[in-house]
Amino acid sequence: MAEFKRKPKLKRKKSAFAFRKKYCRFCLEKRTMIDYKDVGRLHKFLTEKGKIIPSRISGNCAKHQRQLARAIKKARAIAILPFVTE
Repeated sequence: MAEFKRKPKLKRKKSAFAFRKKYCRFCLEKRTMIDYKDVGRLHKFLTEKGKIIPSRISGNCAKHQRQLARAIKKARAIAILPFVTE
């Protein structure tokens, strides 16, 4: 039988940045509902172009990310938030 040689394991470099765990802001504040009229809070979850920031970046849980998206869309529909910024 032929012997198989294993490749030596490569050492990973340690990153210069220590990543901290992202937590849902709404769960920490124990909020049950996200209000579409709270423009200041909703604006924090939009990019410069007006897109909704995904939960993997913002750290929101799935439940609050859905509520946030619904609130932003509702605020856009009644012209509190812009659809696109220039």
